[in-house]
Amino acid sequence: MKKVFLCALMILFSMSEIANGKGNEPVQIQDQDEEEIGNFDFLYGDGDDAFNKVEMLIDEAFSHLGTRYRSGAKGPSAFDCSGFTSYVYKQQTDLFIGASSRDQYARNIPIRRDEIQCGDLVFFTSPGSGRNVGHVGIVVDVDPVTLEFTFIHASSKNGVKLSSSKESNYAKRYVGARRILELSAL
Repeated sequence: MKKVFLCALMILFSMSEIANGKGNEPVQIQDQDEEEIGNFDFLYGDGDDAFNKVEMLIDEAFSHLGTRYRSGAKGPSAFDCSGFTSYVYKQQTDLFIGASSRDQYARNIPIRRDEIQCGDLVFFTSPGSGRNVGHVGIVVDVDPVTLEFTFIHASSKNGVKLSSSKESNYAKRYVGARRILELSAL
């Protein structure tokens, strides 16, 4: 009973302060706090160079959607998987990232699945590679919660296309991811 009485008393006291104009003054934000809130550099880095390079890289990759597959082809009229990734990187960054999917896997920076970003290379086994790397694509979208990603690649059946890491064919064949050194340094 005492608790109910105290609660009612506190409610009445609060209501009287609100009615008298007390307790509803706006909270003052100091200038220093406003500067910290408005500064999003911690999210996007100091400049737009890396973002712009990745965006141009993805645009280049998308410009080849539907291009046919041909084993050993390095583009632009036809691609195999590593020919596609090396061509896209060469066009936008003038970098040589490796000639084959295995070479690209070996020569670039290993990253964990929770570190994957747009522009990274993702690797899979292929029917003829056993448990070794046999296929590569470029990440174009990542879900940071589920760690699923969408990638663009030269598929032997459909040419350059988009696929998802959650497709059973790719989910069970995933080997790892690599970041291109020069892009990570920006």
